[in-house]
Amino acid sequence: MEFTKGHGTGNDFVILPDPDGALDLTPGLVAALCDRRRGIGADGVLRVVRAAKHPEGAALAGEAEWFMDYWNADGSLAEMCGNGARVFVRYLLDTGLAEPSDAALPVATRAGVVRARIEGADVAVEMRRPRLYDASTATLGGLTLAGTAVDVGNPHLVCPLPAGLDLPALDLGRAPEVDAAVFPAGVNVEFTAPGAPVAGADGHVLMRVYERGSAETLSCGTGACAVGAVALRDAGRDTGVVAVDVPGGRLTVTVTEDSCWLCGPAVLVATGQVTAKTLHP
Repeated sequence: MEFTKGHGTGNDFVILPDPDGALDLTPGLVAALCDRRRGIGADGVLRVVRAAKHPEGAALAGEAEWFMDYWNADGSLAEMCGNGARVFVRYLLDTGLAEPSDAALPVATRAGVVRARIEGADVAVEMRRPRLYDASTATLGGLTLAGTAVDVGNPHLVCPLPAGLDLPALDLGRAPEVDAAVFPAGVNVEFTAPGAPVAGADGHVLMRVYERGSAETLSCGTGACAVGAVALRDAGRDTGVVAVDVPGGRLTVTVTEDSCWLCGPAVLVATGQVTAKTLHP
């Protein structure tokens, strides 16, 4: 199989070109590709397939040519990935599968169609406006933290740390315990702390995340959108711009009246071939 490796603020992906949907992609193969010792290593797999050629994308083929078939590192499927969408668009443009233009480029996902634009060296994607819908908790060891449940096409729980708790010191070596009644399909859990003021932004937040199906990652795009929406709400705002610093860099979240833009770097770092039979699913 041909592959490309890319990342957005350290959130890394194996990209598999499969325009006609011919690849037999299985959970075991995905997990083997993402294995950081026996495979290529990644937080997830992005399969590049024409929407009309994928059963979950066919209904959206009239709106977007390409479907982002995203899989978590453990081989489970995910509805959406903000950094993945940005890297996906970078791949389409750099390989000539899509042409840059002044109009936003549509991409089909399991969460619907997102639109992307190039902003200098960065890629920005427009997604649904985050929906804050419930209060819940996450437990790490003996520490229980209050949080807000947020829908960004996939589920999130945003937990601001109380004063006195150090964000870098949190042990995210195991999954936080959450309420299965609130999150029956699992949830991405974001832990946040306030950052110093940033020019041009209405807020600044520091974030770490434990992603369902991938463990702790250096960045989570939809998680940054969820965090930005919660930060704006806590500041008494419905819209605005929030700088979100993740371990892998900085993302900029812009919440509007009806959508949310996620902007940051998207980089392709390698191309090559992998032999599926040598992997260890």
